[in-house]
Amino acid sequence: MTETKPLRIFVNGEPRDVEKDLSLSQLVATLSLKAEQIAIEHNHTVVRRAAWAETLLKADDKIEIVHFVGGG
Repeated sequence: MTETKPLRIFVNGEPRDVEKDLSLSQLVATLSLKAEQIAIEHNHTVVRRAAWAETLLKADDKIEIVHFVGGG
């Protein structure tokens, strides 16, 4: 049985090891983020929320997550 090596990605500039075949939606869940309060850029391209589930992460991907902050 071969052990799968985690993928190294970068989230907001910080290295992070994740499972192979992890999607952006799974990453959001792993990070305990509220999807309706963030926007995601994947390798310098903004990804629509509808495409998060089908966007699989690869080694050395660069993910930028921006949080929306409400105010009055």
